[in-house]
Amino acid sequence: MPLEKLIEGNAYFVEKKYPHMEEELLNLVKYGQHPEVMFIGCSDSRVTPDLMLNTKPGDMFILRNVGNFVPPFKHDEDFHGSAAAIEFAIAVLKVKHIIVCGHSHCGACKSLYQEIPENGSYVHIKTWLKLGQKAKERTLKNKQFTTEEEMYRVTERNSIRHQLDNLMTYPDVVKLVNTGKLQIHGWYYDIATGIINFYEKETDTFKPLSEFNYEPTK
Repeated sequence: MPLEKLIEGNAYFVEKKYPHMEEELLNLVKYGQHPEVMFIGCSDSRVTPDLMLNTKPGDMFILRNVGNFVPPFKHDEDFHGSAAAIEFAIAVLKVKHIIVCGHSHCGACKSLYQEIPENGSYVHIKTWLKLGQKAKERTLKNKQFTTEEEMYRVTERNSIRHQLDNLMTYPDVVKLVNTGKLQIHGWYYDIATGIINFYEKETDTFKPLSEFNYEPTK
C-alpha cells in the first residue's frame, strides 16, 4: 500500500469513524488501558489481529515480532523487547490470558529451511530464527507430512507448541498459571480461510476455535 493511502486512511478515520468512537477513546485516555488479553502475533502484514478477532481499541495488548517467537527467560543487561512486553502485560496490566498466535504461510518458519546469507544485513535475523529450531527439529523427526508445503504447515504448528514452552520459562508466568490467575493459549490462524484453531495440550492437537471450552480465571 502506498504511503499516501495511509495518509488518506487517517483522514477518513478522523472524519468518518472517530466521531462514533470519540467517547470510547476519550475514556481510554482518561481511565487508561485494562486489557484482559495479551496477543503475541507475527509481524506479517497479512496478520491483522483487530480485523480477524473483531476487537476494538483497549481490548488487547499486542506484541508482534518475526515469527511470533517467544524468547526464553534470560535476565541480563541486554535489551529484551519481547520479554519486557510480557512482563508489562502480567505485572502492570495484569492480563488474564496470553495468546501465542501463529499463522499459515509464515515466512519465518519457511526460512528455517533456507540458507540465510552470511552478511551484516541478516545478522539479527539469523540469531532470531534460532528460536524456531526446535520446531524444525520436531517436524523433521516426526515426519507427519508428504509435501514441502505440508512440512511448512506442520512447522508452523510445532513452533506454537515450542513458543508456549518458552513462555513457561518466565517465573511469574509459571506462578500465575499455577494459581489460576493466568491462562496461556496457542492459536493457529489460516490466512486463506480466516479460521483459527486452538492448541489443546491434553491431546497435543489443534482444534477449531468454536470447540474451545472457556474457563474463567481466578
